Amino acid sequence: MNVHILTLFPEMIMDGLHTSILARAMDKGLITLEAVNIRDYTLSKHKKVDDYTYGGGAGMLMQAQPVYDAYMSVKERMSGPARVIYMSPQGKTFDQELAMELSQEEELVILCGHYEGIDERVLEEIVTDEISIGDYVLTGGELPAMVVVDAVSRLIPGVLGNRVSSDTDSFMDGLLEYPQYSRPEVWRDKKVPDVLLSGNHAEVDKWRRKQSLLRTRERRPDLYEAYIKEHPEAEKFLQ
Repeated sequence: MNVHILTLFPEMIMDGLHTSILARAMDKGLITLEAVNIRDYTLSKHKKVDDYTYGGGAGMLMQAQPVYDAYMSVKERMSGPARVIYMSPQGKTFDQELAMELSQEEELVILCGHYEGIDERVLEEIVTDEISIGDYVLTGGELPAMVVVDAVSRLIPGVLGNRVSSDTDSFMDGLLEYPQYSRPEVWRDKKVPDVLLSGNHAEVDKWRRKQSLLRTRERRPDLYEAYIKEHPEAEKFLQ
């Protein structure tokens, strides 16, 4: 996957994402990442990219021209069409299902806004998707963009050392992940559940399934109800 992030703060993007697992994935060529500085494409000699909004109101708005020209500089280098995502609190809420969908793309462009947002005309011209990471407002789109890239990248084959790692993540089957344990067997008088030490893989799987259901019912009843509606037979694991 080739990821192109249009931003006013390219250092923030590169410093935040070129680490750990994602850095290794980039070194292997599984992902390429570039942060395109929108400010480089302004026609203003002072590198100005914002202006007052028509109709009045507080705050400044990012102008259409530098955003559009930054996008076109990327488009001419892409191997084919791309989803262009604008990170916005007004967008569709990002979730694991959408992450899986985006992980199938070869080219991904993410646009990060600032101030009061971006001139609507350029959004209409280039954006295919608006995505939100939650019902709150941040100072810019860089942090949400990094969240999306991290979640999507780990689903690309080869990025994680063990494919099972992502297959068993929370939300992959509509439930939260079961609790997990490592050495030592006893820590502060808390013991690892006996079933996990039994070597009986069928019983371990059954225990994990039950724990996923219990944890989801307790912490995310909305997910639990939706899951049980589609899989009523799953309640047998709680008996």
